[in-house]
Amino acid sequence: MKMLLSHKKLVSFMLALMIIVIMSSTLFIKGTRLSSEAISGLTDSQRDSKSNVKHGSAPVTISFWFPWGGGFQQEFHDTVVVPFEKANPDIKVKMRFVENSDNSQASDKLLTAIAGGRAPDVAMIDRFLVSEWAAMGALEDLSSDVIRDDMARIYYRNIWPETQYNNKTFALPWNVDSRAMLYNKTMMEEAGLDPNKPPTTIAELDAMAEKMFIQNKKGTYEQVGFVPWMAQGFLYAHGWNFGGQWEKNGELTPSDPENIKALEWMQGYAKKYDAKKLASFSDAIRQSGANPFTSGKVGFIYEGNWLLNDMDDVNFEWGIAPMPTEQGDQAVTWAGGWSFAMPKGAKHKEQAWRFIKYAAGKEGGFLWAGRGQTYDLSSIPEVNKKLGLDKKSNLEVFVNLLEHAYIRPVSPIGGYMWEELYLVQKLAVNLQGEPKALLSELKRRLDAHMIEVKSEERSKTEHPEPNTL
Repeated sequence: MKMLLSHKKLVSFMLALMIIVIMSSTLFIKGTRLSSEAISGLTDSQRDSKSNVKHGSAPVTISFWFPWGGGFQQEFHDTVVVPFEKANPDIKVKMRFVENSDNSQASDKLLTAIAGGRAPDVAMIDRFLVSEWAAMGALEDLSSDVIRDDMARIYYRNIWPETQYNNKTFALPWNVDSRAMLYNKTMMEEAGLDPNKPPTTIAELDAMAEKMFIQNKKGTYEQVGFVPWMAQGFLYAHGWNFGGQWEKNGELTPSDPENIKALEWMQGYAKKYDAKKLASFSDAIRQSGANPFTSGKVGFIYEGNWLLNDMDDVNFEWGIAPMPTEQGDQAVTWAGGWSFAMPKGAKHKEQAWRFIKYAAGKEGGFLWAGRGQTYDLSSIPEVNKKLGLDKKSNLEVFVNLLEHAYIRPVSPIGGYMWEELYLVQKLAVNLQGEPKALLSELKRRLDAHMIEVKSEERSKTEHPEPNTL
């Protein structure tokens, strides 16, 4: 009897178990279908977060270092970080302002942190320095992530090389800028020039600018037509405008004949218009806190698209055109901008990559470049086009120049070259050396420094040491 009862209980149990299995299977199938349908409607970032969230687990906090002051931290947090964290609930981003060193575009604090094994997970780095930092072993190689997520194809093709070193990717481009000539139509008209016909050749620029220089009774300048080294008037730009090259087949070429010609032209302004008087004029404007062009006292100036943010309140008529070139037969500009990189030794690589991909990718690009009434540009052509920035008044000149923009040499001594070139320019315009001799000596120093850097790089590869740069 007991065995019969036990058998009946066993049969009942088995029947109940079968019913439960059938119901569970049905619910699982429905749930799987619903989950698949839901995930298919999510963004890449949201799918990544769904696949990484563990029930009840705390979000991973990643550190993000940046060098931009002012209101950038709050604005970037609200515009980009908050949407990222919402789409990726398993990640929190902790922002930290870390200023660059002196007047350079690099941060010694960041390098020290990397060398000491205390690197942040993500950092903003001036893009032309990426190759130099990669050569030092200061950045993580992002190549596999970039290839897997097919990121390279979305950026301007001529800007992408700045993220490379030895055929590997070490950063993603973020913003981009270009240079053009702004001209004061009011000053042109007062000088008897046609305000609707800006110069297209360097000779025309020289002739028009000459008519705009005005000195007062004390002999100091009340206004100037053009100062080649003012604002974005760097020797890099002038060399390209004269048809020069700064790099050829992997070799740095500062002493290219056309670059020498460009520096001689710059020095010619210092001689003709008195370098000391021009310096006094620039100092007076700087002390007033105004940009030279917005002061209304400069006829022509080379500037970046960011200046458009400050042009609403000027009290004169103005226009924008490409920088004049020697022949006037092509539009020349050069592009710069910042990047998002993963410092060597980052502790949360998977989460850091997801943030880099979001912030420097299309999602972050649309958010940042599309916020408010700004004139900021994305390194992604699709973003600029869909936001209508290529047709936005005044900004369109800068955008349309980007497709063929030059970039500074991609080199393990790119930062060193930038600083040394600036010193050469300063010596020349202060009449402390002849352009040909200055640039020839610079070539010698660059070659010697390149040999040193390459030697150190080989030594690190052959005898790697932990946490050393």
